[in-house]
Amino acid sequence: MRVEFRLLGPVGARVDGRPVEVGPARQRWVLAALLADVNAVVVADRLVDRVWGEDAPRQASGTLRSHVSRLRSALAEVPGCAIGRRGGGYVLETDEQAVDIRRFRALLARARAVADAGERDALYREALALWEGEALAGLDTPWAMGVRHRLATERLVATLDHHDLLLERGEHAALLPEAEALAAEHPLDERLAGQLILALYRAGRQADALERYERLRRRLAEELGADPSPTLRAQHRDILGAAEAPPPPPIPARLPQPRQLPAPPGSFSGRERELAVLDAAVAAGAVAAIGGSGGVGKSWLALHWAHRNQRAFPDGQLYVNLRGFDPSGTPLPSGAAVRTFLDALGVDPAVVPADLDAQAALYRGLVADRRMLVVLDNARDSAQVEPLLPGGSTCAVLVTSRHQLAGLVTGHGARPVPLEVLEGDAALRLLTRHLADRGIAVAGQEAALAELVGRCAGLPLALAVVAARAAMRPGFPLSVLAEELREDATRLDALDAGESAANPRAVFSWSYGTLSPGAARLFRLLALAPGPDIGRAAAASLAGLPPAEVRAPLAELARAHLISEPVPGRWTFHDLLRAYAAERAREVDPPGEREAALRRVLDHCVRSAHAAALRFYPQRQPIEPVAPAPCTTPVVPETHEEATAWLTAEHAVLMAAARRAAEAGHAAHAWQLAWALGDFLDLKGHWHDQRAVQEVALAAAERAGDRLGAAHAHQGLARAAVRLGRDEEARGHPLRALALYEELGDEIGQARTHHMLGWVLERQGRTRESLAHTERGLALFRRTGQRSGTASALNGVGWLLTLLGDHEGAVAHCEEALRLHEELGNVHGQAATSDSLGLAHHHLGRHGEAIAWYRNALPLYRRVGDRYREGATLLQVGDSQRAAGDLAAARASWRAALAVLDELGHADAEGARARLREDHAPG
Repeated sequence: MRVEFRLLGPVGARVDGRPVEVGPARQRWVLAALLADVNAVVVADRLVDRVWGEDAPRQASGTLRSHVSRLRSALAEVPGCAIGRRGGGYVLETDEQAVDIRRFRALLARARAVADAGERDALYREALALWEGEALAGLDTPWAMGVRHRLATERLVATLDHHDLLLERGEHAALLPEAEALAAEHPLDERLAGQLILALYRAGRQADALERYERLRRRLAEELGADPSPTLRAQHRDILGAAEAPPPPPIPARLPQPRQLPAPPGSFSGRERELAVLDAAVAAGAVAAIGGSGGVGKSWLALHWAHRNQRAFPDGQLYVNLRGFDPSGTPLPSGAAVRTFLDALGVDPAVVPADLDAQAALYRGLVADRRMLVVLDNARDSAQVEPLLPGGSTCAVLVTSRHQLAGLVTGHGARPVPLEVLEGDAALRLLTRHLADRGIAVAGQEAALAELVGRCAGLPLALAVVAARAAMRPGFPLSVLAEELREDATRLDALDAGESAANPRAVFSWSYGTLSPGAARLFRLLALAPGPDIGRAAAASLAGLPPAEVRAPLAELARAHLISEPVPGRWTFHDLLRAYAAERAREVDPPGEREAALRRVLDHCVRSAHAAALRFYPQRQPIEPVAPAPCTTPVVPETHEEATAWLTAEHAVLMAAARRAAEAGHAAHAWQLAWALGDFLDLKGHWHDQRAVQEVALAAAERAGDRLGAAHAHQGLARAAVRLGRDEEARGHPLRALALYEELGDEIGQARTHHMLGWVLERQGRTRESLAHTERGLALFRRTGQRSGTASALNGVGWLLTLLGDHEGAVAHCEEALRLHEELGNVHGQAATSDSLGLAHHHLGRHGEAIAWYRNALPLYRRVGDRYREGATLLQVGDSQRAAGDLAAARASWRAALAVLDELGHADAEGARARLREDHAPG
């Protein structure tokens, strides 16, 4: 069966030529937004932006889920196609060649690669026949318009390439109707005009050809103040006849071969992926736009690639530093850059037109059919670059800029090559190479080298400065330089090499100085944000803006490469830029404004984490979170899956926020963040993080005299201690929590703590003491009407009765617990109670029933993401299978348990190993 997905025209799908009903318009737009990145995850926020733009509905995520659900049903009949949910987004998986855009580009690549003219003609025709109208017809969001414009450009270029082939084969008559229609749509396209004029002339319509040239000449003069290109003028002379032709400009018959590239970087390491992207971009005839923050190595990458590939460009290499972010603040005008190129190409100054457009046209004509490399370094924006782009496809162009050159991408099909800081090994290799080039021995100084790499945040400029500083003091060990870089507040001073171009602070300032006031303010405030990255809602809270109004400054900072967006919807910057932002904040923003911004982002973290915690574990007894400051925008996940995704994304941020809150004296924020993370960290096996954040919370609460916060932190520490096998510590914390809850008269807190004490004591083998505390907790839960707590305590009592030999009593308690958990919809409680029932039936000798109960628990544990209990239950499944005489199945279950428990680093993994070593379970 042949599957086709259509984007080059009305959006839709076909199977063996038969249309598939994919639903109403908005549903088709969701399909289009997924097909644009087929087989790749498109995060939900980006899908919403693609489908609705600024008109997203209030509950956009829910509406999107509904459309995706209906779209799955509609595509059920399409073979080899599925829509999956992963990584906070959706992915449409199918054969890429079933998507017309991908097939269009693949056919063009083949057409441009083959030598046989007939085969090329067939491939061009097949590619262009895929178009059935305007791409993404009907969808009018900014994303769709950008894609549509880019595709229309690709279609036009492909059509003109096919025209060139037809002219080569003498088929001028065949292309005339299409060329005349296209010329009406693109009246100023000189390549198209040249094709049409040549076809008219070859068809015997000399007068029409001359009239078409004159019409174009007048229009260029009136609308652009430019003359036709040298190629068109030469074509006109040929048609008009040598006697009537105007004298040609004195351009050399043989143009020089300029060699303008600066020297390659002396030390270069890494960037294998980016070099491969540059290779692919140039091979496809695309402009390569290298973007990144100041000092990240854009020019080094461009020059390294250029020198490595010089032989591929025998007609020469042109280079210009456009000074887009020069300390003087004055970029090189495009006209001046064009003139340097015309001079390098040997053009007599006397014949250079005065007008920039005419100069650019002359430049394009001179390089149109030559194999040259053009490097446009340090561009300010797309407008500065556009006059310098060659007109043909034989030249390669590398552009570097601190801004994202969206105009080049959308208007000229440029391929962006984003450049980030170097990762650990690549950064270490670069620094080692820098030092070796300067004669600095590094043997025995590995620890200092590693620290220097970390302090430089992988920024190539900083690594080069460090090597230069080391060369100035060759007798000093590298540890001395590392020590100078340890203080965040003075790190940029230590990286000052005495010249502005070798001073990260100065380099950063050139980008910072181009920002709008709003973007500059947000950049400074981002230094206050806790954690390694930040989401849009948190950035809005930090700045005190509605989320819609923070989009523009975030986008401006990203375009300037002062921040990056490594994951859709999350922004970050490296440590040196953070240090620079903090410096600027201390210089510009009053302390009160910085404190208010920090309070807003901490309020955002607490309110969002509280909402996510209750969605992650709905039966949890909520706390009363701190009242938020004005202009705080919390995130409220709607489902367990959304809460899990949010907590996963924000894990490191919330840990850092708790520490920052404690340092700043916001004790309530610190312990409430630890409380909100408790279940998530426990179920995901992050027990060391659990212990660390609860210790921060306890210290902050005790300093502030906050007994409720201290009690909650003691409970969290007890849970972490049990998981980490710290028995004495595990018992001490709930005892202190219990005393605090009794002082506060908090019976629900007492009930939870008695239940926890029962769990701790059971782990220590003190089963009867454990039962007494668990029963006390059960009584308090019943008295306070806490049904969820009652169900959990009933299950706890049942489990302990099994351990004490009262298996029938255990079954009775657990069955009552299970009914309550099912009424409450508590999935985790149902899993734990099924586990307890499995143990009771195992001891009653009902091994088949035990295995059934365990297998009932396993998918529920997986559903809520409780990895530890999944592993522990697999151990018990194996025990029941062994008791039932199925040793092979038992060993398989124990091996599965061992894999989970080893992954978590839990001590129970040794129990799985012991079972697998037992003589009576041979393998």
